[in-house]
Amino acid sequence: MKKVVKFGGSSLASAKQFMKVGEIIKSDSARKYVVPSAPGKRDKKDTKVTDMLYGCYALAEADKNYAKELKAIKERYNEIIKGLNLDMTLDEEFKVIDKDFAAKAGSDYAASRGEFLNGKIMAKYLGFEFVDAAEVIFFKADGSFDAEKTNEVLGERLGKTDNAVVPGFYGSLPDGKVKTFSRGGSDITGSIVARAARVDVYENWTDVSGFLVADPRIIDKPAGIETITYKELRELSYMGASVLHEDAIFPVRMEGIPINIRNTNAPEDPGTWIVESTCQKSKYTITGIAGKKGFCSVNIEKAKMNSEIGFGRKVLQVFEDNGISFEHMPSGIDTMTIFVHQDEFMDKEQQVVSGIHRLGRPDSIDIEADLALIAVVGRGMKSTRGTAGRIFSALAHAEVNVKMIDQGSSELNIIIGVANNDFETAIKAIYDIFVTTRI
Repeated sequence: MKKVVKFGGSSLASAKQFMKVGEIIKSDSARKYVVPSAPGKRDKKDTKVTDMLYGCYALAEADKNYAKELKAIKERYNEIIKGLNLDMTLDEEFKVIDKDFAAKAGSDYAASRGEFLNGKIMAKYLGFEFVDAAEVIFFKADGSFDAEKTNEVLGERLGKTDNAVVPGFYGSLPDGKVKTFSRGGSDITGSIVARAARVDVYENWTDVSGFLVADPRIIDKPAGIETITYKELRELSYMGASVLHEDAIFPVRMEGIPINIRNTNAPEDPGTWIVESTCQKSKYTITGIAGKKGFCSVNIEKAKMNSEIGFGRKVLQVFEDNGISFEHMPSGIDTMTIFVHQDEFMDKEQQVVSGIHRLGRPDSIDIEADLALIAVVGRGMKSTRGTAGRIFSALAHAEVNVKMIDQGSSELNIIIGVANNDFETAIKAIYDIFVTTRI
């Protein structure tokens, strides 16, 4: 058994947290490869080290004095080193960082140093080999991730060591410059390492005990999710669930490696398992509920629309020409509705309207703003009759007006459109009927 373990910023924010992480790793000899994030917030008023690095580099880029800010970052790491009683110093590393900042090495380089330095400390603390991610994780010249080269080089490197620390979040471009993933990219690094090392499990340790059925800011103490499939996770992540970076599933999915989301502060909790497929039934009909506010709908009407070949293509061409992506597109015989992000659409709405009139010659176009989309996701819905009916019943009882309902052919999810001000009420109503009362 081999495992990759990734620890988030909150899990490594202080020496005390480092000790918890050390105990977790040492308690299971299968935990052979560690992917650390940069130190996160120690309390609500604190600042993440990554944000400190961005701020420090911004001063350097503007040719302003940044010595004070760089010193503060160094002190954060020295505090961890001292708290762990480690016989090490990061003086040389900070000299290099200072020199590179002065030379304007780039904001990606600056941000990556948080993980780089934390990786150095973690390797020393555990007695593991330190593997610089810039030497084994690669991006192409256009900035896209080079999966196959990375898998080959990283796999060969890890094959030569029993235990290693690989910092998360960054890699390198063909010219050697550091390139980072998007924020939360350490999750992706963990998945990449898991694939390259061909491990049995990828454990992702954070400050929560896995995924919850609904947002705890809306539902008080929502139920946890024991097992979720990659497809279900993609649907929920896209609609706002944010425990794991949504792109982190792709490398492990290629190898069929399960992900286990665990809580550093409650290591006894089993967390959530993310798998390709499972015969285990969900505790509830649904797996999860997630959603976003801030959409608008463009409703297009035209008599005999269904018999006009190419009408849909012409409408979508207008959105493409204006650089606007659409979210959902429910349609009827004489109607077609496009849901888009309101902030993307507002400044271009009249260009879109005129473009649709010019290409499609519709009878009318109506725009409705301030809408929210809610995804009800669950592999159990396929084998359960009346799921959509129960949703409608719950929303009607809560006096929520449904603007749109869209169900994919996979029967994995149902998308509901409601007014922004009905968003929380709708989620509470859906959660209540499927989880709380289960009627």
